[in-house]
Amino acid sequence: MMRRYTSKFINWHLGLRNLSFSMVGCEAESYYASRNSKCQGFFSGHLNGSMPKAYATYCAKLPEDPQSTNLASDMLIDSFGRMHTYLRISLTERCNLRCQYCMPAEGVELTRSPQLLSQDEIVHLANLFVSSGVDKIRLTGGEPTIRKDIEDICLQLSNLKGLKTLAMTTNGITLARKLPKLKECGLTSLNISLDTLVPAKFEFLTRRKGHERVMDSINAAIDCGYNPVKVNCVVMRGFNDDEICDFVELTHNKPINVRFIEFMPFDGNVWNVKKLVPYSEMLDRVGKQFPSLKRLQDHPADTAKNFRIDGHLG
Repeated sequence: MMRRYTSKFINWHLGLRNLSFSMVGCEAESYYASRNSKCQGFFSGHLNGSMPKAYATYCAKLPEDPQSTNLASDMLIDSFGRMHTYLRISLTERCNLRCQYCMPAEGVELTRSPQLLSQDEIVHLANLFVSSGVDKIRLTGGEPTIRKDIEDICLQLSNLKGLKTLAMTTNGITLARKLPKLKECGLTSLNISLDTLVPAKFEFLTRRKGHERVMDSINAAIDCGYNPVKVNCVVMRGFNDDEICDFVELTHNKPINVRFIEFMPFDGNVWNVKKLVPYSEMLDRVGKQFPSLKRLQDHPADTAKNFRIDGHLG
């Protein structure tokens, strides 16, 4: 039912070329990904396709009085009665890294530009969702910062009435030099992907140099006042599972929230169960080295289990 209503809503209001749209449940954080974009998540699902999609995840409790929900907002309510208020928009399939768990070394066949959402279409689509009750938008890719109009997109989206959070997930390669302008244009939240603190391992995993630039971007985000700066780390046995506690140390003196993500299978990433480090094992390792580890109260829409260590800023 949810998908049928949504399809009618989009087709009637937009008339956009080749627009793909999906709604997903709030129990798990789901990522859209083209064949060339990262699709990992803590207890996450994934949607595969051949071109950028916009879709909503996270949910909010419905008001006590059903009459207070307008007709447009009803479009964001699924068959379980949950209203989805978090929209993710993939801005591009392109990426300046070639992470081994994400895409082949030679890259992938890209969708032709006329089939991708233009800046005006992205803003128009986002405005429809925000006017219907969405209050958080996350920009993803591929790598969103390689879009030449990324600052203009952020500026227009941040000016949408009713939008509370404009977030971005990025690999951080080109972020540092663009960040002051992006913040000026209304970007309010950042997730930076970093799977290792060892430059040689970074180059092996991503097939590119750039570890120092990612670290520079993390520090630049802190200097720009982002608090917290979220760092996404996909944990893989035999590659970076020995760095789990090193990542935890990043949270000691800096407002960094490290998000350890289970290595999950999707088409083309040559997944192997032997590489999987489950959440329970990660928690056990951290707890042994940091006895003051405490479970935090999660927001109802959170898709991760949150913890804090006494004396740590992050």
